[in-house]
Amino acid sequence: MKPNTPILPPAMLGILGGGQLGRMFTVAAKTMGYVVTVLDPDPNAPAAEFADRHLCAAFDDEAALNELAQCVAVTTEFENVNADAMRFLAQHTVVSPSGDCVAIAQNRIQEKAWIQKAGLQTAPYQAICQAEDISAASAALLPGILKTATLGYDGKGQIRVKTLDELKAAFAEHGGVDCVLEKMVDLRGEISVIVCRLDSDNVQTFDPAENIHENGILAYSIVPARLPQDIQLQARQMAQRLADELDYVGVLAVEMFVVGDTHELVVNEIAPRPHNSGHHTLDACAADQFQQQVRLMCGLPPADTRLLSACCMANILGDVWQEDGGEPDWLPLQSDASSFLHLYGKKAARKGRKMGHFVTLAADADAAFQKAAALHGKL
Repeated sequence: MKPNTPILPPAMLGILGGGQLGRMFTVAAKTMGYVVTVLDPDPNAPAAEFADRHLCAAFDDEAALNELAQCVAVTTEFENVNADAMRFLAQHTVVSPSGDCVAIAQNRIQEKAWIQKAGLQTAPYQAICQAEDISAASAALLPGILKTATLGYDGKGQIRVKTLDELKAAFAEHGGVDCVLEKMVDLRGEISVIVCRLDSDNVQTFDPAENIHENGILAYSIVPARLPQDIQLQARQMAQRLADELDYVGVLAVEMFVVGDTHELVVNEIAPRPHNSGHHTLDACAADQFQQQVRLMCGLPPADTRLLSACCMANILGDVWQEDGGEPDWLPLQSDASSFLHLYGKKAARKGRKMGHFVTLAADADAAFQKAAALHGKL
């Protein structure tokens, strides 16, 4: 849903979720002159440090939702928020993306159906909702990956399987919840496209990011992606096509596999929010993805998405903190004139937890990646 007339400062904007994405949204909104209310049950939510108001309550807390409904517009920072809460808010204020779009992104079965409805390709898959769904036909999808239909992120909720017996054991290990069995593809790379859409006449895409994962977690995003220009253009068109099919309003991340020698693009999944692979936009683009989120929820057209410099974004996980909680040595990174550090203000560092990121600018994508990797190795 978009407002009938543009929402201008100093209007109060609301966001469900106060993690790092909510924090960066809040900074963008405050910089643009808006007032921000954050709803998050964590008293130390990173976004609360910058927000004008922090509703410290559960995401489905009725009183807190009624308070949030007083905002002129509301968005979310993560897809596992209660979609019904977003539908409730939509009865009282402008909400984007819609609760329906969030619900689709929460369930891999629905998500893949919508991707195919848009005429786009997914990896061959089968929905497995009960043990009886595993049959001889499932063997055609092996070797594959059994993924829980909901609540999977950063590699969680995924088990690789090679045989029907392994598939049955994996389904039992997942607790018999609804799952998707995906056939393993000839994976040559992974990319993502951030779409910024108000309506069919007002939509922009950022340059595709080439993503490198380690242990199921995004480690580096390289922009521009090191792929032929026609493939990059195709990726942007595919992402926009999916956003149009969903009649999406807001910032949408579309993740894709690059398959085989021909660089065939296969849509993997979507995220109805700004995305980790779009953090480079803070330092390397004309406008960043959080400014876009603010603009779109306020009924304003998306801003310029031009890439101003080749770059590489590197995630910083809690793994690089000392065992006693001591900070990494930031000096080599902070001393580099073409690298920019962003820390998320999280109180406790844990292995695998995203604590921050940095963006390194360079003359080309290869140089940016090599320099970023070298700097990361010094942390």
